[in-house]
Amino acid sequence: MDSVSAARSAPLPMVEANFDRLADYAFDSSHVLVIAESELDGPLGFALMLDALPDEVSGLAQGFIAYMAVEPDARRRGVANALLAAAETAARERRLPHVALMVTEDNTAARELYAAAGYVTERRLLCKTL
Repeated sequence: MDSVSAARSAPLPMVEANFDRLADYAFDSSHVLVIAESELDGPLGFALMLDALPDEVSGLAQGFIAYMAVEPDARRRGVANALLAAAETAARERRLPHVALMVTEDNTAARELYAAAGYVTERRLLCKTL
């Protein structure tokens, strides 16, 4: 639910269904899936990057991190940094000049992680509740 903005009320079943739809789309498209695992703790998180989805405005090639998540008990242990670095390595291997992603304004921890990794705000999605 970290991907849901506080500006929108979304029931968990709807969010889960939309995640499944996104996963189906991604797995039917060219993509990179990075999974962080620990022998002791099992899966810790994942990053799912589309590698053939150009920027919708400029048309330039990019890697687009469609989803990245870390298990709550694995946060603040470097897992997200490792996932992000692995996705960026995959993008470089594919000669993609940019990596893009979206993050909610409320997800301060994720925004700080991305800023520390050199990501800058390129656009903003504005929302108004009616």
